[in-house]
Amino acid sequence: MEGINLQRFRRGLTENLEEPVRKHLKNVYATFTLATIAASAGGYVHMFSSYIGAGLLTGLGAFGTLIWLMMTPYNDKNQIQRLSLLGTFAFLSGCNLGPLLDLAVMVNPALILQALLGTSVVFACFSLSALYAPRGQYLYLGGTLLSALSTLFWLSMLNIFFGSRLLFQVNLYVGLAVMCGFIVYDTQNILEKARRGDKDYVMHSVELFIDFIAVFKRLLIILTDKEAQSKKKRKD
Repeated sequence: MEGINLQRFRRGLTENLEEPVRKHLKNVYATFTLATIAASAGGYVHMFSSYIGAGLLTGLGAFGTLIWLMMTPYNDKNQIQRLSLLGTFAFLSGCNLGPLLDLAVMVNPALILQALLGTSVVFACFSLSALYAPRGQYLYLGGTLLSALSTLFWLSMLNIFFGSRLLFQVNLYVGLAVMCGFIVYDTQNILEKARRGDKDYVMHSVELFIDFIAVFKRLLIILTDKEAQSKKKRKD
């Protein structure tokens, strides 16, 4: 039975995706995996090493590296350079998650693994839904998602002055839903770019990596907040 389901799974991907697109996706997801490993290393270094930690320099470094990568054109001669820039961006992004990881460890160290597993499941499910969906079905979401993201940004700025827990939770949960939508949108957008001849697998993996980190961050905050509130109630 498992063999039959696996065959159906493979046949579904084969029917939906052309051979060049499948090859491109292999490169994208392999590079995305390397980026997540680099980010994990960055988080580990922040937590267990005194050499580097989250701060202004790592934030500026991640932003500057991303801009450098975006300005470096895709060609066969500079792939090592662009992969190095991606690895540096991912590593520094992991470092910048350090304070959140420290907080989660203080509440319950198991929360990090729970958030990572949850993010992986969410990412896999929404990616597969985009891969199996009819061509271009979710591309219309782009404008809506960007508008929602902009609204959430201004709500978070507003909440700096009000300090409302309700606004905080709305921003958190709606933000999580929006980022899940971006996984679907970006996956289908990558497929369309590949069909048009855009084979820049490094930048395509960056798009998915940013989505993954955003979901992980929000999921970890949700789990940490729930665990902290639960401990507070038990003490009371």
